[in-house]
Amino acid sequence: MSLFGLGSRNQKTFRPKKSAPSGSKGAQLQKHIDATLGSGNLREAVRLPPGEDINEWLAVNTVDFFNQVNILFGTLTEFCTPVNCPTMSAGPKYEYRWADGVNIKKPIEVSAPKYVEYLMDWIEVQLDEESIFPQKLGAPFPSNFIDVVKTIFKRMFRVYAHIYHSHFQKIVSLKEEAHLNTCFKHFVLFTWVSYSC
Repeated sequence: MSLFGLGSRNQKTFRPKKSAPSGSKGAQLQKHIDATLGSGNLREAVRLPPGEDINEWLAVNTVDFFNQVNILFGTLTEFCTPVNCPTMSAGPKYEYRWADGVNIKKPIEVSAPKYVEYLMDWIEVQLDEESIFPQKLGAPFPSNFIDVVKTIFKRMFRVYAHIYHSHFQKIVSLKEEAHLNTCFKHFVLFTWVSYSC
């Protein structure tokens, strides 16, 4: 056990924060996100800045949302266990099964923490793949980039749904509800504004 009892947590849950390479277009857009989020105006924070490429905007925000979901779920790892959450669900009508289309082709039932582990691993592979999320300025995005981002967002939404349904009381007891609600509102507004363009 380490200082403050953090050594008992699943080490795969807390991943290094992903960021755009310094000096890149993504780093400039991340500064814009940080500045507009700091203003308290989420509607402004989610709007595509004038003259910016929609794919760059989606890419930078996808990394940002990945980091947010990773941190939020990370605070629940000692409570969201295979025993407490044997299926990834958001109530009896919403059970989520995992398939990545590569290693697991047919959807399988897994515990909530295993689903989130699979999901974060899968998203990380997507983010690190240069042909999907190019890091070089001016490198083209794939023609199916928006579909890839939609799939990532759909799956991240499931983590929010699980947190709200199964762990909201724990979030309240940890005094994290304002942060969770702001992150979720930002996520929903972004997806709504981005896909209505």
